[in-house]
Amino acid sequence: MTNAATQPLLEVRHLHVAYGKVEAVHDLSLVVAPGTIVSVIGPNGAGKTTLLAALMGLLPARGEITYLGEPAIRLGVEQRVARGLVLVPERRELFAAMSVADNLELGGFQRARSGERGWRATLDEVYRRFPRLEDRRAQLAGTLSGGERQMLAMGRALMGKPRLLMLDEPSLGLAPLVVREIFNIIGELRASGVSILLVEQNARAALQVSDYGYVLETGELALEGRSAELAANPRVAATYLGRDAAAAA
Repeated sequence: MTNAATQPLLEVRHLHVAYGKVEAVHDLSLVVAPGTIVSVIGPNGAGKTTLLAALMGLLPARGEITYLGEPAIRLGVEQRVARGLVLVPERRELFAAMSVADNLELGGFQRARSGERGWRATLDEVYRRFPRLEDRRAQLAGTLSGGERQMLAMGRALMGKPRLLMLDEPSLGLAPLVVREIFNIIGELRASGVSILLVEQNARAALQVSDYGYVLETGELALEGRSAELAANPRVAATYLGRDAAAAA
């Protein structure tokens, strides 16, 4: 029997997600082990964002979603969040007319409402992890740079004390130096005990930071394996990592 130490944090089996009659994700299975970063890479339109929306309960889906050892397919969004499943969406969806501090406090609202006292300590942790946010705590979220908005979206998600943090295209629209900073932070989060499911078009960065990877194409699983093995795969190198990587492979 699988014990708690080896039991997957998230296990997805034969997942199907459709928009009307069009199936965007077809028969997809994946696993996220505790304390790991798992990346899902693939081109635009592959179904990556749809996958995360279904896992979060934002889209109806067929199949099995097991989270923390229990079926989650019928749970609502708030129930999944309460169990520590948190999504940082591609568009970040911040409250632009509210301050950085207010956005972060909203991330801890459910914990505060339930009477948990530790949520303010989490706010201090977020400021330590993202010192730029502390410097701008009184600034309106809508006036932040792209990298700062991504940090705020991640910080707000961390206010919910996630067990599994799902990141949708965290590097989107960011300068290379900022992308490097964001991925360094992602690696630090794993070291602090947060498991991460990372959806990303920047395959090189995703495979460098993750432990295991899945390649999604037209809604179906095309390849999977340890991230280092995928990065060395000639097909992955040629399609997602550029010619130099393909030649090296």
